[in-house]
Amino acid sequence: MFRKATSVIMVAVFALLFIGCATHIHKVGNGAQGFDKVETRQWYILWGLVPLNDVDTNEIADGTADYTIQTQTAPLDIIMNIFTGYITVYSRTVTVTK
Repeated sequence: MFRKATSVIMVAVFALLFIGCATHIHKVGNGAQGFDKVETRQWYILWGLVPLNDVDTNEIADGTADYTIQTQTAPLDIIMNIFTGYITVYSRTVTVTK
């Protein structure tokens, strides 16, 4: 009985930790044609309502017509957000693959 309860609790904790994680992928043109990646971080304040910096993916792509944009809450973001969340600052990782 104890094993079953422990398993249920572990699954519930795992689900709660990662329930807000999402990855969004946008293909521009035909999508990425190579493996050249540029990664940057988008910062938000007030629980994600107001962006603090401007991440211009078109500028990061450097004029390339075909590229892929991936935005996600990466594991490093989760760790940083644990500490910065107390002052309502959160981050997401933006990756542009050319």
